[in-house]
Amino acid sequence: MLDERAKLLLKALVERYIADGQPVGSRTLSKASGLDLSPATIRNVMSDLEELGLIVSPHTSAGRIPTARGYRLFVDTMLTVQPSQFGAHSLAPDQPQKVISNAANLLSSLSHFVGVVIAPRRSSVFRHIEFLRLSERRLLVIIVSPEGDVQNRVIFTEVDYSQAQLVEAANFLNSHYVGLALEQVRERLQTEVESLRSEIASLMQAAVAVSSEAITETGDELVISGERNLLAVSDFSHDMGHLRRAFDLFEQKTQLMRLLDVAGRAEGVRIYIGGESQVVPFEELSVVSAPYEVDGQVVGTLGVIGPTRMPYDRMIQIVDITSRLVSNALSHHK
Repeated sequence: MLDERAKLLLKALVERYIADGQPVGSRTLSKASGLDLSPATIRNVMSDLEELGLIVSPHTSAGRIPTARGYRLFVDTMLTVQPSQFGAHSLAPDQPQKVISNAANLLSSLSHFVGVVIAPRRSSVFRHIEFLRLSERRLLVIIVSPEGDVQNRVIFTEVDYSQAQLVEAANFLNSHYVGLALEQVRERLQTEVESLRSEIASLMQAAVAVSSEAITETGDELVISGERNLLAVSDFSHDMGHLRRAFDLFEQKTQLMRLLDVAGRAEGVRIYIGGESQVVPFEELSVVSAPYEVDGQVVGTLGVIGPTRMPYDRMIQIVDITSRLVSNALSHHK
């Protein structure tokens, strides 16, 4: 266990390093901590912290910088977050895709890092369906989910339907099958298809097929905003290898999805520090994330990705308020 003096010095070192990005020497630490200690005493404490794996000395400097373990101890036990300064921002209730896109942009603009949002899982239930004749044996199927998402799919049919037949089929489907999951619709169609008129049955089967296809294609959508912000971060701009690895992560998306999926199973704001586990595989990156809800049920995750040397107190505020804004905007869009 660290004594109070060691904790104060570690806190001062981490805060100073986050602020200016330079290894912190004993003289700087003496001023930053406000403790009346001799340089020799401070060096002894720093040596102890280094032995514990909380700080490390870069080869080119006599100063020290935090390790992943040092950041974790700082975040878990020393970080103080002031009341939010970001209450003036808002996200208007809108189509879910637009809310998610706006949220990613908001996270990026407030943090000056990268904003990421996993869109809500699309419902397998539909609220409304329409058929529109485009040309001979070519139709547009319009599917509206309970959340207000609209999916359009073009299908080709074996026979040419009139617009009146299409309206009749859509009305029948909306009257008898709305609110059911697609699997339930498919099961009912198998038993009821013989009693239905052939054009209605075939159109309904086609609608279920394209609805399932639309949901599968857009199952979990990851929206990323502000990757270029990392170009202005000295930790990355001075090392193209670090920058390349970060952009590879954004391009692949699979690893990011896995990370945010882990974050979505936690309550409240969570901080994942690069290098401390396989959750964030790159030492140079950290993630501050939080789940968001619709009508009290967690449906997705959002967060900020930036350098390990980020102002965590500010990022916590940004992520927390944005998750609340998204939850509110999606819950009020009906």
